[in-house]
Amino acid sequence: MQNETKLLYAQPVIERQVELLKQECITLKEQGVVPSLKVILVGDNPASVIYTNSKKKFAEKIGASCEIVNLDKTISEQEFLKIVNQFNEDPLVHGILIQLPLPKSLSQIDTTDLVVPHKDVDGFHYENVAKLYRGQLGETSMIPCTPKGIVTMAKYYGVDFSGKSVVIVGRSLIVGKPLSLLLTNLNATVTLAHSKTQNLKELTKSADIIVAAIGSPKLFTKEYFRNDQSQVVFDVGINRSNEGKLCGDCDFENIKDQLAAITPVPKGIGPMTIFSVSQNLISAAKK
Repeated sequence: MQNETKLLYAQPVIERQVELLKQECITLKEQGVVPSLKVILVGDNPASVIYTNSKKKFAEKIGASCEIVNLDKTISEQEFLKIVNQFNEDPLVHGILIQLPLPKSLSQIDTTDLVVPHKDVDGFHYENVAKLYRGQLGETSMIPCTPKGIVTMAKYYGVDFSGKSVVIVGRSLIVGKPLSLLLTNLNATVTLAHSKTQNLKELTKSADIIVAAIGSPKLFTKEYFRNDQSQVVFDVGINRSNEGKLCGDCDFENIKDQLAAITPVPKGIGPMTIFSVSQNLISAAKK
């Protein structure tokens, strides 16, 4: 008899964790610290507006302060850097997030090290990446938000990475590479694959856990997975199907019955990423 595939929704995870963040926020306020996040948005990219509003809404939900700093897309590089630096130096600002992508006029800027490490709620600064590489992960570590969200979700649903074979498909600096380091620190055996990997189907079929983060709608079809309901899939992709509907990197409806568990798109990894921003903000405010 076939078991029902477990769908890994973000909402139950967040509901469990949000009260802890609220309490930490109250404790900080009692110490005279109001966690404050500045989200820098240049231009009016529709997707970026949605993301920034979601981050603001959740930060305020836990009791933190969040301001979306709207900058005109014609802003000069000098003025942009000046604003970032002002927030870096302001002791009342604990977290800074630069919403990507930046407009073409600023696209040559390497944002990786613009935000000082202890305010880098995205976890992209070289110092924070180095700590991840070295396995120096403490309570106030700035870990990239999507990898952090995946691990938080996995813990809630009882998905253990230790000793497991994990294939991550996608080598971005935002998801694939930092996640490979994070899961290695959790004693997983990690293979980091990508669009040029030749034996991709064989790799994903042999894995215990697959993370799809390649940004290609419904790429992962039945042929990429075993048919024994033993594999767990985290689908990081956020794409539009040919019909214009939001979808992941996996052909969800046609593969889910083959798996032990899978994250849906939407309502899966996306909300966990936004949640992790507020987690990192609280960590930054403790420093």
